[in-house]
Amino acid sequence: MKKDILKPEVKNVTVAIIKKTNELNVNEWSVYLINQNDYDLENTLVSSTGYGQTNDEIQKTSTLRHFLQTVSANSVALIEPIQEEVFHLNNEYWVSYYAESKVFDKKFIFLPESIKEENLTYIKELDTKGILHS
Repeated sequence: MKKDILKPEVKNVTVAIIKKTNELNVNEWSVYLINQNDYDLENTLVSSTGYGQTNDEIQKTSTLRHFLQTVSANSVALIEPIQEEVFHLNNEYWVSYYAESKVFDKKFIFLPESIKEENLTYIKELDTKGILHS
């Protein structure tokens, strides 16, 4: 039964983490949703959580839920700030939205230690450097 449910493929929607330095010269990291489609994403819900293991100790962050209502065509939306203290964990963003009368959802997982300075690349949609989920 579950196999009979058609699940549309998410295309041209991704998540990026960017780094900016504020006026106090402190690094601030933020997570963005990028919509590269020619249509809006409606009733967009993003769940974020971090999980992993350090020194045989299981770690898990709180699960946060963000409602973004409408993410316009060819635009970006801020999801949340992210702290460097969780970069050693898997950072998961589960994105669900309506578009073209269908429900879409996809998990974007940033692996441990993948969010770091040497992995920054230019992200044209945000006009800055960051980590773009592929």
